[in-house]
Amino acid sequence: MTDRYAGKPFLRLLDSYVLDSIGHLDAEQDAKLTAMEPRFREVFGEAGDWRAIVVARMQFPDGIAGAIRQVWDKGRDRFVAANGREPDPVEFTQVFVDTKFPH
Repeated sequence: MTDRYAGKPFLRLLDSYVLDSIGHLDAEQDAKLTAMEPRFREVFGEAGDWRAIVVARMQFPDGIAGAIRQVWDKGRDRFVAANGREPDPVEFTQVFVDTKFPH
């Protein structure tokens, strides 16, 4: 199995943004990303916190986090009805990112 993030440092931020948007980014990971914000600003040449850096680099419109959350909420209900269990937030994130933002 290959490392999803090998040679793709921004992909980890993008995945984290989606996880955060659907309410599944854990506090520890959020704290790590927050601590790395000075480095992210330097590397990616953007201002703001890590979320703002993702929004700027991806040129996301206002309200994108809410739109991602709506996709999760609507898809979650269908997934539970079809499979009888909760969807995996990490799997959703990876499929969502890979489908919507090919890298």
